[in-house]
Amino acid sequence: MPDALTLLRQLFEYVAALPSSVAIRESENLYSYLLVSHVTGMALFAGLVLMMDLRLIGIGNMRTPFSELQRRLFPVQMVGMVITAVTGLLLVYAEPMRFFGNFPFWIKVVLMLLASINAFAFHHTTFLSTKTWDMDRVLPPGARLAGVVGLVLWAAVVVSGRLIAYNWFQIMAP
Repeated sequence: MPDALTLLRQLFEYVAALPSSVAIRESENLYSYLLVSHVTGMALFAGLVLMMDLRLIGIGNMRTPFSELQRRLFPVQMVGMVITAVTGLLLVYAEPMRFFGNFPFWIKVVLMLLASINAFAFHHTTFLSTKTWDMDRVLPPGARLAGVVGLVLWAAVVVSGRLIAYNWFQIMAP
């Protein structure tokens, strides 16, 4: 029975051979458009995450209640997330074997998972009590912790994503 890594490699090889994967990869412009769209979506998403996390930490947007900031920015933030997720998946779909052995790619995947867990935990715990701390200068420890962790993780996602192009550590042969 093959191990999980072998099965994952076989899946990536299978996807790499699909006609639609080849078509994106060999397209004169589509792959470039996907890259530009991915970076644009990421800038939108990460910029709005930064604004909300700075408010949670108590550094920025202090005159705006967090609930108001959330109400205004969250829908646009989700648009950025969807653009980034769809284009990111298509980029991996187009060149799966390029990403399979790429250490920064797998670090990015793990960091995105951790950042998502942080956001989920915040929204299902501390955020539920927003009415009690909405305008406070010093927010509850859970809100500040979620803000710091979010900033660190999403910044690391951006950095590791950028390092994908400079794969100094080929962990698995392509």
